[in-house]
Amino acid sequence: MPYRTCDALQRSLLEDVLAGEPATLLLVEHDPVITLGAGYHKENLLQTVSSYQAKGIEVVPIDRGGDVTYHGPGQLVIYPIFDTQVSGRDLHRWLRDLEEAMLRSCQAFGISGRRFPPHTGVWVGDAKIAAIGIKLRRWVSMHGIALNCDLDLEPFSTIIPCGIKGYGVTSLTLEAGQKVSVDEAKPVVAAAFQELFSLTWVETK
Repeated sequence: MPYRTCDALQRSLLEDVLAGEPATLLLVEHDPVITLGAGYHKENLLQTVSSYQAKGIEVVPIDRGGDVTYHGPGQLVIYPIFDTQVSGRDLHRWLRDLEEAMLRSCQAFGISGRRFPPHTGVWVGDAKIAAIGIKLRRWVSMHGIALNCDLDLEPFSTIIPCGIKGYGVTSLTLEAGQKVSVDEAKPVVAAAFQELFSLTWVETK
């Protein structure tokens, strides 16, 4: 799903949740795009916008927390449009719960992830495997998690991912030693959310 299309969908779903409709968990892949969060620092973008565009990578400023990151094919992007009352309307607990969902997902593939305070996200050793950036409106969350499954990691070398210098990025495929596709990761992630938040799913396409 193109990034801007998904962003508009998230905002529509957020209004639905505010109006009392059930939560939605979006599981998507994006065309190549670099997003610049509310905490973006220009020095963390290592090339010009025109040079990214020449490579077919869109550059989009957005209103989530955090700095710069990359999305592309082979990465599962997870958008929980949830009322954070499932985490006690506690922002820090909500972030830790999102991390926990990723830790459980990694474990399902035999990968031992870890938290790396004060940074948000999930790491394997000194490499990030899942980045997290959110925005709350009246306690309903949008934006979310990027889980690297089986993608080309080269574009991350053209940015300072999440503004954190000196650390790398990794993927489920690299850490598992075998290909882990987005389609394989989707049901695992959905199950982790279902278990963590005691949810009942109605699946849509």
